[in-house]
Amino acid sequence: MASLSVTLPVAAADPSQIDAGRHALDTRCSRCHAIGPEGQSPHAQAPPFRDLMKRYPPENLAEALAEGIVSGHPDMPEYVLSPEEIEAVMAYLHTL
Repeated sequence: MASLSVTLPVAAADPSQIDAGRHALDTRCSRCHAIGPEGQSPHAQAPPFRDLMKRYPPENLAEALAEGIVSGHPDMPEYVLSPEEIEAVMAYLHTL
């Protein structure tokens, strides 16, 4: 198992990296999850991403994105992101 450490403060994040993180979530996750700072998720069992940062330590989210997220509901596909995509997603999530 590879070790992944992503601790990127918002102030250090490049705006293009934040945009790339939002794009990664928009293209993969927005069908079910609310990915912005407000609004409800389209799928009742999919929590808004702004709540994930409250529920889970960021390093756990980064590791899950690297290894593949296993979901409690059967219609969620498994996604594995590249290290660059994970950094971008984490940079975006820190803005929420």
